Amino acid sequence: MSSAPPRFGANYTPSQGWFHHWLDFDLDEVRADLDSIAGLGLDHIRVFPLWPLFQPNRTLVRPRAVEQLVQLADAAAERGLDVNVDGLQGHLSSFDFLPAWTRTWHRRNIFTDPDVVAGQAEYLRTLAAALAGRPNFIGMTVGNEIAQFAAAPHPDPDRITPAQAGSWLDRLLAACEDGAPGRMHLHAEYDASWYQDDQPFTPAHAARTGAVTAVHSWVFNGTAQRHGATATATEHHAAYLVELSKAWALEPHRPVWLQEVGAPAPHIPPEHAAAFTAATVANALDCPDLWGVTWWCSHDVSRSLADFPELEYTLGLLTNDRRVKPAGQAVARIAAQWRDREHRPAPRTCALVVDAGDEETAPRRSVCAPGGPVFEAFARLTADGARPTTVLASRADDTDHLAARGITEVVTPEQAGLPARPATRTAP
Repeated sequence: MSSAPPRFGANYTPSQGWFHHWLDFDLDEVRADLDSIAGLGLDHIRVFPLWPLFQPNRTLVRPRAVEQLVQLADAAAERGLDVNVDGLQGHLSSFDFLPAWTRTWHRRNIFTDPDVVAGQAEYLRTLAAALAGRPNFIGMTVGNEIAQFAAAPHPDPDRITPAQAGSWLDRLLAACEDGAPGRMHLHAEYDASWYQDDQPFTPAHAARTGAVTAVHSWVFNGTAQRHGATATATEHHAAYLVELSKAWALEPHRPVWLQEVGAPAPHIPPEHAAAFTAATVANALDCPDLWGVTWWCSHDVSRSLADFPELEYTLGLLTNDRRVKPAGQAVARIAAQWRDREHRPAPRTCALVVDAGDEETAPRRSVCAPGGPVFEAFARLTADGARPTTVLASRADDTDHLAARGITEVVTPEQAGLPARPATRTAP
């Protein structure tokens, strides 16, 4: 079990022009942004190329765009910041960015068309290879919440099966490894992978594919609406996803990266954002095997840009003129407290049983969603002072599995629903 200090970072949202800054790339503006991020005491950023700008044609990955990405990574290194790069953008803040060679007259399934997948693989390999020699390059993330293209509620999904999703991930992660061997390459999906029964990107994909498990925690998914801004369920939502992922992991101490988490208004009122941020990060840090926390996002979106959902404008740790916000101050304090400090929280010995059906496809995973029995039981246990984790029903009697994870008692959602601390059975 790793005891390295946890990592603290930000998803880099350029203060000038949002991600459209790639069209008018200004290295001085980027450097100023990175200065403000480094000033918070953070150690890494997650960076988002826009896929259509970097690969406007299936057989053209623009050298100038790749060069600008490398310049950004080098500027980050000068400020002590490591860099993770998401390749397939894909989807950001309600906007889709898919290249023309996958749409309309060239409409092809982005997960199964062999030419499209070959183009994606070459694109990711090219980005990874360009950064492979940089010591501050963490690795590639295949794309940002790319699962949202594969099922409803997307208005025009590219339908696939879980098996096809797995094959696609294997192919593209191999391309990342080919470009930059030995780096931490992963994929990242939004919470539909954990909560939506028919989402083809499954919990097993998230917890078993790639170097680490990534979770994205957003309490506007029904959590804050159901429980309120200051409720246990809301302030522990990120910790819940970290621990939920462990039910499907094959390795007992697989690292989990809280790769996105934010304080969305009005679900989290602005005056409560700092307290929510501090509580969310503290609760996540109480999870063993946490690789790090990467806040969404570094800078607010300028009000000069139109048509964003209202909550997207104010998620930054800093304003779009680079002033530190209360949430930024909270993250800076936590990062300073944990610098060079060993991260070794006590094992979570109480496991909540998750029965979502077949391990690979999880056809009943909505039991884990807000309002579902697993989610609500986890919140009740936590509010009652327990520190629960999760275990699949198929492993609830597996003594070796439970012992490897330090689990000594197993609780069903029905037991956790009792008004007092539930009676539990000792792990076999």
